[in-house]
Amino acid sequence: QVHVAESGGGLVQAGGSLRLSCAASGGSFNTYSMGWFRQATGKGREFVAAFSSSGGGIYYADSVKGRFTISRDNAKNTVYLQMNSLKPEDTAVYYCAARRWVLTATPVSSDFHSWGQGTQVTVSS
Repeated sequence: QVHVAESGGGLVQAGGSLRLSCAASGGSFNTYSMGWFRQATGKGREFVAAFSSSGGGIYYADSVKGRFTISRDNAKNTVYLQMNSLKPEDTAVYYCAARRWVLTATPVSSDFHSWGQGTQVTVSS
């Protein structure tokens, strides 16, 4: 059993940057694949980025490639999402998620078993 908790959301102007953090506890972090999803008002939860445990890959949604970077620090049991060149359409609640197995393809939300509470990111014009 692993628990995750997001932090770092806030209000930023278009073109600005934010870095989200997701701290994990209750398991062997290095064995978990980690992902970021987001949900905007009136829309479903959509994939943003994922970083597999060893043996898997790193994946990004087309909408964030070149702007967002996912990274992980296994020593700190933490995964990060660096968001640059933010756009108003990035406004959403961002969720961190954990999976007990490797990722070998772009994931969907049902691939993950543990979810954080979400952190709000708002990008203004």
